[in-house]
Amino acid sequence: MQEVTLLINIVVALVVAFIGGIVARRVGLPTIVGYLLAGIVIGPFTPGFVGDTETISQLAELGVIFLMFGVGLHFSLDDLWKARSVAIPGALGRMGITILLGFGFSQLWGWTITSGIVIGLAISIASTVVLLRNLTDNGLLNTPHGKAAIGWVIVEDLATVLILVLMPTLVNTSNRFDWAGLGFTLLKAAGFVLVAYFAGKRLIPWILLRIAHTRSRELFILAVLAIALGIALGAAELFGVSLALGAFIAGVVVNESPLSHQVGADVLPFQEVFAVLFFVSIGMLVNPDYVFNNISTILALTALIVLGKALVTILMGFLLPWPARTTLVLAAALSQIGEFSFILGQEGLALGLLDRDQYSLILTGALLSITVNPLMLRLINPAETWLQKLPALWRLLDRHRPAPLPVDESIEGHVAIVGYGRVGSHIVNLLGQMSIPHLVIESDAERIEELNRRGVPSLYGDASNSEVLTHAGLDRARALVVAGPTDAGSQLVVAAARDISPDLPIIARAETEEGIDQLVQLGAQDVIHPELEGGLEIVRHTLLKLGFPVAEIIRYMDAVRHDHYDTQINTQEEHRLLHDLINASGHIEVTWLRLGTGNPLIGQTIASANLRARTGASIVAIMRNKQLIANPKSVIRFETDDHIGMIGDDEQIEAAKHLLAESASDDVGVEWET
Repeated sequence: MQEVTLLINIVVALVVAFIGGIVARRVGLPTIVGYLLAGIVIGPFTPGFVGDTETISQLAELGVIFLMFGVGLHFSLDDLWKARSVAIPGALGRMGITILLGFGFSQLWGWTITSGIVIGLAISIASTVVLLRNLTDNGLLNTPHGKAAIGWVIVEDLATVLILVLMPTLVNTSNRFDWAGLGFTLLKAAGFVLVAYFAGKRLIPWILLRIAHTRSRELFILAVLAIALGIALGAAELFGVSLALGAFIAGVVVNESPLSHQVGADVLPFQEVFAVLFFVSIGMLVNPDYVFNNISTILALTALIVLGKALVTILMGFLLPWPARTTLVLAAALSQIGEFSFILGQEGLALGLLDRDQYSLILTGALLSITVNPLMLRLINPAETWLQKLPALWRLLDRHRPAPLPVDESIEGHVAIVGYGRVGSHIVNLLGQMSIPHLVIESDAERIEELNRRGVPSLYGDASNSEVLTHAGLDRARALVVAGPTDAGSQLVVAAARDISPDLPIIARAETEEGIDQLVQLGAQDVIHPELEGGLEIVRHTLLKLGFPVAEIIRYMDAVRHDHYDTQINTQEEHRLLHDLINASGHIEVTWLRLGTGNPLIGQTIASANLRARTGASIVAIMRNKQLIANPKSVIRFETDDHIGMIGDDEQIEAAKHLLAESASDDVGVEWET
């Protein structure tokens, strides 16, 4: 099996990571914890299957590239500028203090100066992945406090890029600092940034637009991958800078393209898969024996990451004019380390600045801090309540005007709406005009910004793939409207909402007829199929134009709805109402077409034949084997000897006759009767 060693390692790593991720989510921990533990399981320090560390590490390099490419792709100077009063002094100040604390601890443990600097740098930078996930799960992402945290972590990300550039200068065999080497390194990095940004700013968006015009999805994805990997590798080979810096700049350049959102969507699966392999490769380097033998050191470092960084943030909140809740959110959300610490530690290991045991210490500290971090965010509200009981302390910490309550605490008796697309926006407009309280959950950042401009309460996140739904106050809501575009996402939302609030009225949108039953079974009381409703509306207008009585039209449409929305019922009522409708106006003609052998309609579905769009005439019934099929569904296929009942004005009926006469062969009988 030598020839498939790579495949075996990939498959085993992904399978074990999947199991670890499932277990982690089941116990309420971030999936990253499960991936790291999976790496330990297949690592060289535990019994059983041992993965090829070198092979998986090389694959993990792709994870680093895609992670940094994603950071660059979503890098926003505007977000950073809006949060500058908190993010810039806060991030730089806490990084400096944390580096000194980490260095001090390392000297107590007898480490070298350079290894102490590396561990200080590694623990000073929070994980962007963990931060975004936890802010989303706690409904904080689109709040002022969450935006401050994002701006903070952007500053740390930029600092990480600079640190990665400067780290090789720490490798110094002499006793004096190599200022010339530092200057040359910075010069090469600056040259790469200038060339890549200014040359790529025009070229790469132009290339992506040209590829998009080919209307080939695979070519577009290949172009994105070639740009991300090509610039990263070129940065390393031509300018001697890190792959991480090259990938970051590639993301910044691609962000200039109007297709950057599509790029982000297309590259996300690659980022997720290779990021998993990256975390697994990190876990493989953790030596459990070292962990057990140095448990006191590990706990001390974890306490420094979790409690020390949080305490430093709170002390800075006493000195700087931040809102108290912002300080508490920053202290809790940023008291962890993750992927960038791994990248820094990996670079330190490659440069010989750290040994494997020291690297294991960083990895274990990261694993424990990521595990504890969700619990830290749950302490925000209790901590705020406790501090408010100490007025003098609270006034010192909160020197801003009172911050607004979180969305989930400030609203009740509302309608929660999942999705702000075409359907959701109509519902929001209507509820706004009627002065009914409402809250929108949306995963698109631009739509969230629009809602904020309109003053509509909103939560940013994917309701089908995070804990954000738990912050929508469903236990106090009057109703939930699920207006998402896909049945799969809507089903997950309905199931979760029913668990949170068993008696909540739920109205859901179904994408397909199959989705109707599934949404009902999961707990939606009312399910709407927009395509069916649109078709019925066309039928209503058509019948009104043809002079049918309004009352009979409404009765018939209601019967059709019941038939479609409850596939178990007997449709005899619909058949009877169709006869009543036809007989309700004596001067309305229903024209019947008999399909003879060889007619081109035979075998086609009503949807694929598309007679209504092509002629304007509507199919109201099919007579087959002396059985009436009233209001036939779009999936029904035409058969030989079917009699098709059609209604329409004279022009529409003539168009239908003409169309079928043209398409039928000479030996096909096209028989029309009234």
